[in-house]
Amino acid sequence: MSNKYLILIVEDEPNIASFIGTILEANNFETMFARNGAEAIMLITSHCPDVIILDLGLPDIDGQSIIQSVRSWSNVPIIVVSARTRERDKVMALEAGADDYITKPFGASELLARIRTALRHVQLREGERAKRPNGVFKTGELVVDYDKRRVYVKGQDVHLTQNEYKIVSLLSQYSGRVLTYDSIIKHIWGPNARQGNQILRVNMANIRRKIEESTAEPRYILTEMGVGYRMAEAEE
Repeated sequence: MSNKYLILIVEDEPNIASFIGTILEANNFETMFARNGAEAIMLITSHCPDVIILDLGLPDIDGQSIIQSVRSWSNVPIIVVSARTRERDKVMALEAGADDYITKPFGASELLARIRTALRHVQLREGERAKRPNGVFKTGELVVDYDKRRVYVKGQDVHLTQNEYKIVSLLSQYSGRVLTYDSIIKHIWGPNARQGNQILRVNMANIRRKIEESTAEPRYILTEMGVGYRMAEAEE
């Protein structure tokens, strides 16, 4: 699976959705689509996209409600793309938690600039929280490169899936600290994940198979039984 940034396009008008998707895919983004609010919530909680492009005028749920719902548990960037041009609509969307607001019609350059700005802000927030110099975390022979979104062991890319990378990245940002199963699941899959801890255990088994010399005696990601997982301390 690719480690390209994943963009969720929430748009019920097929021509506009196709237009946005074509722009993004031509610029090395991965895309997925939702035609209504219910699909959007399902995809946000199951796939944890890096950016959400959101139309407010959906057939089942108003976009404002989606923003409020997502903001109750996630800081994923939300860029509103809407035909609503009233200042009140823009203010309401931004106050609800949207990161940006673009009115239709819009150009490809404007959309790409807004997406890149949103991603840059996320990286700055994560960098401040993690305080990793040069965007790299290192412990032993394990390296997490936040800028490239890659994980290396002994200099070799271990080819994690998107969710596997997000789990390792999250744990590395809090290295030395136990993160509970629930907190990891909420961060990666959202609060509505129904699989319990099983989906996390499956992902962790795959991660350890890729990064650990011995899965029975892990060196990098340690299990705190009944509580969660802890990444080994970062090297100074």
